[in-house]
Amino acid sequence: MAFNNILTADSNGITTITINRPSKLNALNRETIQELHEALDEANQNEKTKVIIVIGSGEKAFVAGADISEFADFNVEEGSKLAAQGQALLFDFIENLSTPVIAAVNGFALGGGLELAMACHFRVASTNAKMGLPETSLGVIPGYGGTQRLPQLVGKGRAMEMVMTAGMIDAAQALSYGLVNHVVEQEELLALCHKIADKIMRNSSVAISEAIKAINASYKDGINGYDVEIEAFGNCFGTEDFTEGTTAFLEKRKANFPGR
Repeated sequence: MAFNNILTADSNGITTITINRPSKLNALNRETIQELHEALDEANQNEKTKVIIVIGSGEKAFVAGADISEFADFNVEEGSKLAAQGQALLFDFIENLSTPVIAAVNGFALGGGLELAMACHFRVASTNAKMGLPETSLGVIPGYGGTQRLPQLVGKGRAMEMVMTAGMIDAAQALSYGLVNHVVEQEELLALCHKIADKIMRNSSVAISEAIKAINASYKDGINGYDVEIEAFGNCFGTEDFTEGTTAFLEKRKANFPGR
């Protein structure tokens, strides 16, 4: 599938999706959000894809924010619709994807860019990364899940400060906050993401998808995460991966998971 604003590449079970708007510091416009949805959906349905990596093109930015020119003149109804559609199409979509998604945060991840990174299952950052939610400096608040996911990751007090001050934190501070899992030099960023992806791919993709579902459940209002875990745990017993995994363990050999 051809895209205007993103690039995709498949290699050894890993699909890398690159947001490619360098002249705009990879800012998210509506077309890019739609293309990301389509590329992620396609990768998720591809049985060969076991891990997805999302990164920004160039060395300056992962995603420097949303494309403000697209909504600067919106009214209340249009603003609400923009947030609702974006959350459903991309941000909630990524969070609930059954294929693991790693955000490789290279450079600026601001506003919608940080919200995109937070929607991924976890984040790896380069040492030059800068992260923040500057929306209050524009007279608005984060609208793509930022006010919900940031406190889940860094705690309420730190999230309040980041949103209220509209300031940026660097990679070291993001690591200390728990906002990112690892920090490496920029030239090592994709290599580390691939190393982690390789470890993920040794395990059952079916079990991983059930784990994603169970972990996410604990953050959803009105849902008992323990009940979801019990159901997901039971579902695993009906899979070929469970049969292979337990048989391999008993036979003291490496499992060869069929992914079913």
